[in-house]
Amino acid sequence: MRIAEAALRSGLSVDTIRYYEKSGIVPEIRRGPDHQRRFSEENIEWLTLLFWLRETGMPMKTMYRFASLYRAGDQTIPERKQVLLAHAEHLKKRRADLDRCEEMLAYKLAIYKDHEG
Repeated sequence: MRIAEAALRSGLSVDTIRYYEKSGIVPEIRRGPDHQRRFSEENIEWLTLLFWLRETGMPMKTMYRFASLYRAGDQTIPERKQVLLAHAEHLKKRRADLDRCEEMLAYKLAIYKDHEG
């Protein structure tokens, strides 16, 4: 498939896909005889994963590390798993922090409601 469809399916913009490709964070994207990118299902899976990792706030440095481990082969699966587990723990903490923030806002809004005329 071409880049526009890859963007649609992955949730990333065309510019972001090009950036990820140039930076080497995506496994090789083949080119057709017309030199246009031809995205495989593996490419789409990677792009979709990258979309969601960014949505969760994973730093680019960590994403690069994860991609580098992937390129190094299956022997890095335990390390890749650790990267994802560490990020999952970060998300749990962030979720708890956001819950506390929401509680504080609800408290403050209740005070303001009591002051309405």
